[in-house]
Amino acid sequence: MTPELTALALALLLQAVQFAAYSIRANLDVGPGYAMSARDREPSRPLSPLGGRLQRALTNHFEGLVLFTAAVTLVTLSGQASGFTAACAWTYLAARVVYVPAYALGWRPWRSVVWMVGFLATVLMVISTLI
Repeated sequence: MTPELTALALALLLQAVQFAAYSIRANLDVGPGYAMSARDREPSRPLSPLGGRLQRALTNHFEGLVLFTAAVTLVTLSGQASGFTAACAWTYLAARVVYVPAYALGWRPWRSVVWMVGFLATVLMVISTLI
């Protein structure tokens, strides 16, 4: 497996870990009765600030993962994997790993800086296939 595909596999596992962390926090926040319900109404208790941040970090990674998956697919199918694209893939993954605590702990402005590093790494992977 190429380094880019390995980074993608690990990013998918990171998404699963993020989902578990958010689910645990959300269940603690809203209670098991609401969590196991059909959720036809708003919860009687809101998410805590940490629960909300974990939810937004999870959603953000879903959005970033779409672009990263497309970039890895493009690099792989075009046969243009290189040391540069591998470095970009690992940079994306490292940025996403750091992004979760950065968001959860409210690191400003560093959360945005970390996000930009991951986004830029993804964009550079795509651009590298066009050069």
